[in-house]
Amino acid sequence: MRRRELIKLLGGAAAAWPLAARAQRAAMPVIGFLDPRSSPDSFSKEIAGFHRGLKDIGFVANENVTIEYAWGHDQLDRLPILAADLVSRPVAVLVASGGSRVAVIAKAATTTIPVVFAVAQDPVKLGLVGSLVRPDGNATGVNYFNVEPYGKRLELLGKLLPQRARVAVLVNPTDAATMEATLREVGSAAGYLGLETMAFNASSSQEIDAAFADVAGAHADALYLGGDTFLNSRRDQIATLAARNGLPAAYPQRDWAEAGGLMSYGPSLPNIYRLIGTYTGLILKGEKPSDLPIIQPSKFEFVINLRTAKALGLAIPPTHLALAGEVIE
Repeated sequence: MRRRELIKLLGGAAAAWPLAARAQRAAMPVIGFLDPRSSPDSFSKEIAGFHRGLKDIGFVANENVTIEYAWGHDQLDRLPILAADLVSRPVAVLVASGGSRVAVIAKAATTTIPVVFAVAQDPVKLGLVGSLVRPDGNATGVNYFNVEPYGKRLELLGKLLPQRARVAVLVNPTDAATMEATLREVGSAAGYLGLETMAFNASSSQEIDAAFADVAGAHADALYLGGDTFLNSRRDQIATLAARNGLPAAYPQRDWAEAGGLMSYGPSLPNIYRLIGTYTGLILKGEKPSDLPIIQPSKFEFVINLRTAKALGLAIPPTHLALAGEVIE
């Protein structure tokens, strides 16, 4: 009898384990992660930064929090549908990853679920928050907009070029806010640097190829990349085309230099995503978005790829090497 009772007890426990596991998972808070890209492959360091930020506050994915990812597959018209699906589940926090377009869509999807975003434009002008100090709503996050990187990036590139050099500026027209800020600030900086700029648009892989053909036809001397989620996801293609066309190029983040680009100057995206993770964790702990001021990082990374410089036949000035936080040899 004891043996039969033991078998019955173990059998009942085994049947109960999956139910207990499901109950535990169901009890976990759920983070909705909305992003326009196809997968985390092109920004794995940023995702790792997001997880580090969560861990700083005591949350580990699949242990005490669940993350539901919604990928747009580079189709912006899908994002409102994906945002509405996450809101309907519902999630405890909605993370808007991938720039101003995603942040605006996430904010429009809910007035009650907290939204955490990262944008390169002024979140007040975008209508995301009432003020930087007191957001006064259900959204908060990171604003890494600063006009200084635009002009400084062009200045660093310009010192490698002759006066009146022609610089092609590649932007994504579907990201209007980023495109307008890039063209405005780069155009302003070009005037006092003695450079000429020409704008080229691309919002698909095919258009990137076509844009480079147009850049070659315009006899551009160099390339300046506007910061954009889509263009960043195509950095291998763009860096390869720039090298093939012999174009010295300035890029917005270190990933570009690591992919073979000549130089990069801009904010650390892994750090920005860590800050997003930290704010997400604080909200899960009970903080209100309206009480969390917008974070504005002021540290920028300058990276030079000497291999690329050598292939282009460029001599990098000692002043550049002294300023660089990292030199890829």
